[in-house]
Amino acid sequence: MLKLRRLATADADFEARFSQLLAFEGAQDAAIEASVARILEDVKRRGDAAVLDYTRQFDRLDAPSVAALELPKVRLTQALAGLDPDVHDALVVAADRVRAYHERQVLQSWTYTEPDGTVLGQQVTPLDRVGLYVPGGKAAYPSSVLMNAIPAKVAGVAELVMVVPTPGGVVNDLVLAAAAVCGVNRVFTIGGAQAVGALAYGTATIPQVDKIVGPGNAYVAAAKRRVFGVVGIDMVAGPSEILVICDGKTEPDWIAMDLFSQAEHDELAQSILLCPDAEFIDRVAVSMERLLEQMPRRKVITASLEGRGALIHVRDLEEAVALANRIAPEHLELSVAEPEFWAKKIRHAGAIFMGRNTCEALGDYCAGPNHVLPTSRTARFSSPLGVYDFQKRSSLIQVSPEGAHSLGRIAATLAYGEGLEAHAKSAEYRIPHR
Repeated sequence: MLKLRRLATADADFEARFSQLLAFEGAQDAAIEASVARILEDVKRRGDAAVLDYTRQFDRLDAPSVAALELPKVRLTQALAGLDPDVHDALVVAADRVRAYHERQVLQSWTYTEPDGTVLGQQVTPLDRVGLYVPGGKAAYPSSVLMNAIPAKVAGVAELVMVVPTPGGVVNDLVLAAAAVCGVNRVFTIGGAQAVGALAYGTATIPQVDKIVGPGNAYVAAAKRRVFGVVGIDMVAGPSEILVICDGKTEPDWIAMDLFSQAEHDELAQSILLCPDAEFIDRVAVSMERLLEQMPRRKVITASLEGRGALIHVRDLEEAVALANRIAPEHLELSVAEPEFWAKKIRHAGAIFMGRNTCEALGDYCAGPNHVLPTSRTARFSSPLGVYDFQKRSSLIQVSPEGAHSLGRIAATLAYGEGLEAHAKSAEYRIPHR
């Protein structure tokens, strides 16, 4: 029997139990950190030779050179052409939807001219080269390719370099097909911390990138964290999360399966239901018990739900929303009447799924918005991955002679106040002397 945590906001010990539910120790594993530090330093020092050694050691893949680990572009197009027609069409439609959504995110350059002729503005330019990490082997994550590669390409990134491990030489054609659909420029069959290091530092064969995006295991996450500053990264994501707010009018089986959809990711994923109807919560619990036996990943789901899941009885939807803002979930489903009304009260959530028909799984694959979302309460201050993560802004300043006079006096006054005379003199030299 599923031992699922049940809470009620009316209980005297609710706050203590709720805080315990949200507490997550994301402490870094010292052994992993030490191993990753060693690998990164080795890749930085020995380049291709280190990448080959670690690929041989960890992926059981012996290659004469790193160049031999790069897949020709024709291999990607062949993978796409070889897909089952239904899978091919689903991949293309999903890509088109993701692209259409992200095309609306493109930042534009702008300027304005002040009365004295001084021009100020912002110039938006794309990153030159981005590295995309994709899990490989038996795992197939074409959706990760879509969600990371498409916004980069929409932003105008000139070169997208993908790394994907192929343990024992196992290549996933669906991942390669997704790379073809997205216009990925180069693909290397390497993975792990060594791949992150190669992208961050560059080797004789693998070019240095400006930013590394994409999910990976604990070693990949640790490596991304360590190379941040040398290159940009998207984020260091924690376990997946779903929070469902339901008014008790949705099919219980739907809610149960929505909670399962995140719990099946891994044992540390978190699935929470907030509902003002205690009887409905009981019905959801019954559905979960019955449906669990049908799940191929029921052991993972059980561990996740029993470890970090909860069914919470709230007084009303207002209280549910207040708790949701404290949780700041990665995924938030509003399975209620008038979801538009309640969505306006949400301040912190990675993605908001509105209405009974909008399951989180649609967002993972084909709705259009990005599925790379902030986790572990970071939705309080961060946002989904988007085109803007692959663009940067440069300030534009063109000062007119009149502006040099007025602004120069202001700058000089402030510079003298800070004790920086060269700054002051630099501004004063531009003040016209009549």
